[in-house]
Amino acid sequence: MGVRFSSLKTLESTANAIGSNMFEGFEPTPKSVEIIRDYLTGNISLSDLIQFAKEKSYV
Repeated sequence: MGVRFSSLKTLESTANAIGSNMFEGFEPTPKSVEIIRDYLTGNISLSDLIQFAKEKSYV
């Protein structure tokens, strides 16, 4: 999807989070992968993550 990761650990954590949600029907986009990556690395807060979800910014 063209999303860059700073480390293999971050890539694996993001992939695990996305994979879990894909079982529930989630279809990731490059933007959603970036948002999840940024949340897992602490670059955005939980409240930011919730706001992105409400605004459907992940599409």
